[in-house]
Amino acid sequence: MPFNKNKLFNFAYLLLLLVLLNACNNGSPIIKSSQFEITDFVPLNNWDKEITIDSSKVKYLELDYTDAINGFEVPSVRQAENGFQYSFKIKNITNAAQSFCYKIYYQNETYKQPEADVKNNTAEHQWANENFYGSWEKPELGFIKTAPIPADGKFHEVTGTIKITGNPRNEKRYFQEAVNCRWRRNPRVGLYSFLLVLTDSKNIENKIIPDYIQNISLLNKDNYTNPYFYFLYGDGKSLKNTTVIKADKVLKIVGKPDMGSGVYIDFPDNEKAAKDFTENCGRTPELVKNACFQQFLHYVDKSSKFNNIPVIKDVIKDDYSLMDYNWNKSFFTKEELIKTWPQVADCPCKNVVSDKEQKKLTLINPKSTYGDWKKQNAGVITRHGFTYGTYTVKANLTRLLSKSGVWNGIVNTIWLFTQSGEEWNRRRICAKEGYMETYWGGSNDKRVPYTGYSEIDFEILKTVPYCPPHAFPPAYLPSSQNQKNIFSWNNALPDELNDQKEDIVVACTNWDMACWEPENYGVGCQPIEYKGQTFYSHRWDHWYRAITQKALEKDKDIFGIPYYFQIEWNPTEIIWRIGPSKDKLHVVGYVNSTVTSIPNNQMLLIITQEFHNTKWWVGGPFQQDFIPFPENEIKGDIYEIIIE
Repeated sequence: MPFNKNKLFNFAYLLLLLVLLNACNNGSPIIKSSQFEITDFVPLNNWDKEITIDSSKVKYLELDYTDAINGFEVPSVRQAENGFQYSFKIKNITNAAQSFCYKIYYQNETYKQPEADVKNNTAEHQWANENFYGSWEKPELGFIKTAPIPADGKFHEVTGTIKITGNPRNEKRYFQEAVNCRWRRNPRVGLYSFLLVLTDSKNIENKIIPDYIQNISLLNKDNYTNPYFYFLYGDGKSLKNTTVIKADKVLKIVGKPDMGSGVYIDFPDNEKAAKDFTENCGRTPELVKNACFQQFLHYVDKSSKFNNIPVIKDVIKDDYSLMDYNWNKSFFTKEELIKTWPQVADCPCKNVVSDKEQKKLTLINPKSTYGDWKKQNAGVITRHGFTYGTYTVKANLTRLLSKSGVWNGIVNTIWLFTQSGEEWNRRRICAKEGYMETYWGGSNDKRVPYTGYSEIDFEILKTVPYCPPHAFPPAYLPSSQNQKNIFSWNNALPDELNDQKEDIVVACTNWDMACWEPENYGVGCQPIEYKGQTFYSHRWDHWYRAITQKALEKDKDIFGIPYYFQIEWNPTEIIWRIGPSKDKLHVVGYVNSTVTSIPNNQMLLIITQEFHNTKWWVGGPFQQDFIPFPENEIKGDIYEIIIE
């Protein structure tokens, strides 16, 4: 066959044309409908920061805490003034120029309920409307009409901007005096997807796409309908002249509050408090806007009263021994005991320090002097609430045990706590009998369908596990306080407790307010499996408001050194992890929605070093009343908090 230069040229030309066409749409697929073709949907054109997750590149953004006390914007004006720039290309394949209508939705994918019912994917999941999704900052804007697209066989680019904001549905429950308090439903951390819906104008004008999908602030009867369900599973999936594209790129949002941003103070006696303010602790306009933390003042329950020995000692430094403990427990008269409660700070800024230079927070339990007896709690609380998230705290909290294994009375806590008990922050309805009304009441407390109370805890102290059942109650004898018999007061601990001399208990607790709805709700010791591990959940009775698991760890391994503590709180599970580094964490607690009601309201993070009444921790070998008052300040440092 003779060589044909023209055929070779034509083939090369076609090949080059294909390459150029692919380059024009960046390799994105072209989606066709009967009226248009669409390609190259990019929701984050102006955001270049990326990280790799499971071999995939994702966009990455750290929340801007500057002036964010009224709610986060993603991106903030300092990150991208007008928001994320999006673009897509559309080709009109009809015979005449016309406009089309489009809308972009976003949704948090990390902390969501399924959009469709697990047994019938044509029905919406009952809690899909709880997911954090949104669209334009003004949802009433609905679908946007493009400029007329000529029928010229070419792709035309459409551009605009979009932001992720709090309370994106403009729900009235989050308003106060006609003001949209977006901070009451802050954007969630985690991964976000973006959904582009393009349709012809008739579907909008004739309301083929219902008003409550065009405007997500509207109710469908008595509830919201998730647009992701509507377009991916529901009636919107089969709409004529409608194309739905989920962008390849996702965005990961992470919160990293600045330890050096200062501590906001909200003490009731403002004039007295002001004299103790510092440059980085108080209520200056700068701190009001930008401090990530507030000094935490505990609620002191009347049941936490101590009848404490009148002894001041540094339990850790002086190696307070079991004999010291037993002696002081046995040989003080009732009249000599100090009747007191755990205290909270009576002046601001002395118990908490935010260090701008070293970027750390320091908690300080003050020392005692004779006549000024103090077992005073110290703590901080974040000021920006979230619903769900994986909270990782790097901290060097105080050691709890002396070399002899005697407890210093401190409980190191890292916990999530309801941002408000008001109606705007109430949890999902408990459909079976309701919640117990108050967290402090007994079994006779009345039940209510809703509650704003929620709490997820790390509480780490010297006590005993309650489970498996044979391990509790511990078999040891209390001293008899017989001064004439030396053997009656200096009792050794039983072997099983002596073997745990260096151990403290990591208690992991979820306050479900005794909602009986979970299918495996139970009392006593209830086993649950997670990735090959068995965890025992303990609940005292059917009316007890919390479920707790306990793990033994070496005090020296996790305290007195920088260490990591993590709570993963998602819609169906809570996982507690600890470890020497963020990539070497091990699970110490696990529950899911089959055994306990998982909170779905907004919470704040609290970190404390506090003194508990040990009546709350039945069976522990040491009682708070017989532990000395601190001779020296007890300090703990917080280096980093990551919420992702």
